[in-house]
Amino acid sequence: MTPNVSVIIAVYKVEQYIAATVQSVLAQTYQDFELLIVDDGSPDRSVEICQQFQDPRIRIIRQKNRGANAARNAGIRQAQGQYLAFLDGDDLWLPEKLAKHIEHLEQSSKVGISFSRSAFIDEAGNPLGIYQMPKLQGITLADTLCRNPIGNGSAAVIRRAVFEAIKFQDELDGTLQDFYWDEQLQGSQDLDCWFRIAIQTPWQVEGIPEALTLYRVNSGGVSANLLRKQASWEQVIEKTRAYAPALVAQWENPARAYHLRYLARRAVSLRDGAVAVQLFQQALTTYWRMLLEEPRRTVLTGAAAYLIWLLPQPLYYQLEALALKVTGANQKRRILQDQAQEQQVGQLV
Repeated sequence: MTPNVSVIIAVYKVEQYIAATVQSVLAQTYQDFELLIVDDGSPDRSVEICQQFQDPRIRIIRQKNRGANAARNAGIRQAQGQYLAFLDGDDLWLPEKLAKHIEHLEQSSKVGISFSRSAFIDEAGNPLGIYQMPKLQGITLADTLCRNPIGNGSAAVIRRAVFEAIKFQDELDGTLQDFYWDEQLQGSQDLDCWFRIAIQTPWQVEGIPEALTLYRVNSGGVSANLLRKQASWEQVIEKTRAYAPALVAQWENPARAYHLRYLARRAVSLRDGAVAVQLFQQALTTYWRMLLEEPRRTVLTGAAAYLIWLLPQPLYYQLEALALKVTGANQKRRILQDQAQEQQVGQLV
């Protein structure tokens, strides 16, 4: 029988995490799926570890190293399900992840992408007590262009029809192939995909309140990566300008400012105060109206950037620990409130 869901994991240098990642898929309460593990020429033991799982739903696809986008494309080409779910090789899903999203999609015919909130975990898999809290409903084109509406690449379950609507053809190894993710982009590929779906298709994007994805934070990041992230974002904007020039002209500055603010928060988490302040100042210079549109988040980002830059490290770390504790508690309370509200609406329907 054809599986209803195709789960696609791109594998490259994740031998430390991949066993737990695969196990989190096999432990799903929703069992009508296939698991496509795409070996992107990984030089470590990642694929060897995957081969130890004896489950007939697992298929391993091998390709030379061409990047995560190419691995995702290879998975989609061989996928049989009408729903596609992507999981990064170091992230995890809670057991009810697929069940909740399939229920959501089957009840909402206009929704093409169903995503969840995500809980942050550290490299050892321990919860950090804070969450990704994207907007869940009423997601507009402006929301998509100015923010990452989904949060990360492991959070969404997507109808196959959505990818069919944005696919394009190009040559691969001398043959014409379908492409879905843009393999020319080496960063911000998720944003490019969400941009094309929002601009070129009628499908809606909607979230569910539970934190069903565990998103691993890599503490090995360096601030230089933030500059590459901004460069990759600019690359996506230039690509988008080619097919939606009026839209980019309208939203380019706000979108750039919100992305710079996001990078400032990343610099704060990397504890690089000088870079955080630089990025935050660039964000305000680019679009100062963010202070009026999102005053709380903007002020908190700026305060954190200046505090880590100016305060002695021990004092800052104490303040940071307190702020994260308060933030996590507030986020958890909101998640529970949203879940209760969703259940009430479901009972009324």
